Amino acid sequence: RPSIRLAALMGVRVIHVLTHDSIGLGEDGPTHQPVEHFAALRAIPNLLVFRPADARETAECWQAAIAHDTGPSALCLTRQGLPALPAHSDANENLCAKGAYVVHEPSGSRQVTILATGSEVQLALEAARSLEAEGIAAAAVSMPCWELFREQSESYRKAVLGDAPRIAVEVGIRMGWDEWTGSDGAFIGMTGFGLSGKGPALYEHFGITAEAVVQAARSVRS
Repeated sequence: RPSIRLAALMGVRVIHVLTHDSIGLGEDGPTHQPVEHFAALRAIPNLLVFRPADARETAECWQAAIAHDTGPSALCLTRQGLPALPAHSDANENLCAKGAYVVHEPSGSRQVTILATGSEVQLALEAARSLEAEGIAAAAVSMPCWELFREQSESYRKAVLGDAPRIAVEVGIRMGWDEWTGSDGAFIGMTGFGLSGKGPALYEHFGITAEAVVQAARSVRS
């Protein structure tokens, strides 16, 4: 952390690649599960913090990190094998460079928006599809880099976030998420340290599942 902070202070383009980013690490236990690290890194001025959701997002975040020549970047990568997200409508556009973008837009007017980073984007997408199956129009948004999203135009940020109630899901503590969910939003994530066990079992134990997101969506709409 001191070296990352000094690079940010001096405006040096250093790219830090950080791995094993959550309770998905599993058996190594809570000493190796960085539940508070996303918030701690995001607190450092002039540091871009990336948490990509699949291989394509990782490449796009790497490109954005290289383009950021006035400060360092941190790429927080998961241990889990993750499926690819749906393809962009424009395969040549780097949407991660905008900090956040819509992965899934419902056919009707949004009734809820699910925000996520990294491995939890898959949960957001699964939950959005489940909600639509029961008649609730839900959007799923990937937010790989908050810092770059803040730099976008107000119109773009509004288009991504929408006007409907919002839920955030991330395998870390809530700190910082209220900026995007608002005071009436919900958060699915960690409230303390992790445990030792199989990654999928820990997600279930801590209630970080698509089903939990669906239930939270029902609650914020009521």
